[in-house]
Amino acid sequence: MRWIDRIPMLWLVGIALYLAGAPFVPEPHLTEKWRMLLDGTLSKPIDIFDFLLHTVPMVVLAIRLWRDAQRRRQGKD
Repeated sequence: MRWIDRIPMLWLVGIALYLAGAPFVPEPHLTEKWRMLLDGTLSKPIDIFDFLLHTVPMVVLAIRLWRDAQRRRQGKD
């Protein structure tokens, strides 16, 4: 998990936000793929790949923020 800590936060936030919204018109892929997942229609391999491509950076960002918060909390104890 230390490799996540080595990613510059600015880059991580930028990539996560960009991929969460891209393509911006007519609707972000992340919105479309989550809707497909909830409807049960996310079954094509290309759609699953696209879902992962747009979701993984957000997950990595969440892990990084959690790890940073844990380190700050341990520093105060």
